[in-house]
Amino acid sequence: MDGTLSQNDLSHVVEADKAHVWHHLIQHKPFETKDPNIIVEGKGMRVWNQAGKEHLDAVSGGVWTVNVGYGRESIANAVRDQLLKLNYFAGSAGSIPGALFAEKLIEKMPGQSRVYYCNSGSEANEKGFKMVRQIAHKRHGGKKHKILYRDRDYHGTTIAALSAGGQDERGAQYGPYTPGFVRVPHCLEYRAADQGAPTENYGEWAANQIEEVILREGPDTVGALCLEPVTAGGGVITPPEGYWPRVQEICRKYDILLHIDEVVCGVGRTGTWFGYQQYGIEPDMVTMAKGVASGYAAIACLTTTEAVFEMFKDDASDPMNYFRDISTFGGCTAGPAAALENLRIIEEENLLGNCDAMGAYMLDRLSELQDKHAVIGQVRGKGLFLGAELVADRDTRAPAVEAQVQAVVGDCMGQGVIIGATNRSVPGFNNTLCFSPALIATRDDIDHIIEAVDGALGRVFG
Repeated sequence: MDGTLSQNDLSHVVEADKAHVWHHLIQHKPFETKDPNIIVEGKGMRVWNQAGKEHLDAVSGGVWTVNVGYGRESIANAVRDQLLKLNYFAGSAGSIPGALFAEKLIEKMPGQSRVYYCNSGSEANEKGFKMVRQIAHKRHGGKKHKILYRDRDYHGTTIAALSAGGQDERGAQYGPYTPGFVRVPHCLEYRAADQGAPTENYGEWAANQIEEVILREGPDTVGALCLEPVTAGGGVITPPEGYWPRVQEICRKYDILLHIDEVVCGVGRTGTWFGYQQYGIEPDMVTMAKGVASGYAAIACLTTTEAVFEMFKDDASDPMNYFRDISTFGGCTAGPAAALENLRIIEEENLLGNCDAMGAYMLDRLSELQDKHAVIGQVRGKGLFLGAELVADRDTRAPAVEAQVQAVVGDCMGQGVIIGATNRSVPGFNNTLCFSPALIATRDDIDHIIEAVDGALGRVFG
């Protein structure tokens, strides 16, 4: 740490935190007898807490966000300069960084043409859902309003986003949910036997299960299908071969909008600008948030094709015809200013290429751990977005005990390496270790992560 804050200052910070801050995703009872972890400073891929302890961050800010690493002065300067010039104006008007980032972003997304700004991934997905509902009323008498979502996928924290969430523990105790959201089966080939699936052509079979739901619900009632290109918190699930071409075919067959949630995969995480570009998908709308500005400013976007956009301007005489929506902080200029500089860094430092190379290296190193530790049932992922599913028995594929999975995470933290694990996601299947180091990761960084996990698995599982 740079010593800007004295130890006395930090003691006060800790007490203020304990007394007043309600942290995310954590039980606070232990803080009655111990201190919360406060991250004070970050540089590159390292962060330091209030005790001055250094940690290698293998989860990019805890939730797949800080794609270009910590301490990027050029992003901070871009934000500062923009805030002094114009910090905010409502999204009913434009701004210089808003226009310029939209132009740069769309250059990376052939087939997409319009950018709607908001401030979180949950909100971006809500905007997509609302567009689908408005189209249903404008074009289909309100009937084609249902939105399909996939088991194990996650789309945000609001009630409507949880209604479209395939992680039952994440949504537990928050119902009743918004009607009109319908679940389709997941596509985790490692768990195909649990679905009674065939051993051949599983990808096509899994996609066909979506068509069965559409036929059951009635194609004239289904407006959209919302999917992550690679499932994130539900287990880091890469799609099986044959899955995405069949999904695209089904959507076109039944005139269903394909909404791709890139909140985690977007802006380089998988080694391409967007995860869907790994699989030849042509979406109607795309949502993104976390990596858009690498956490240097709050920003999220929903992009659409021109065909979707045109449906909201075809009758200017109708006062209900346009998309009657607003996101207050979608008018902040810091987000697109930071996002522009974030894109420049990724391009100039060839971080997509580094993500590809280091992702392949890390997958190989995880496979070596799988050979060594029987508790690892499968390793999987794309780019620097990887998972290792832990099992109690490789033959039955029974999931490892969740407490032991979390013990591995805790052991790594004690070693100064921050990794993740599926958490409050799928009942009985919170058993996948999650890795998403920044796109700047080096072989030494990855070796450090692997060594920590190796030691933790040995100590926890013997």
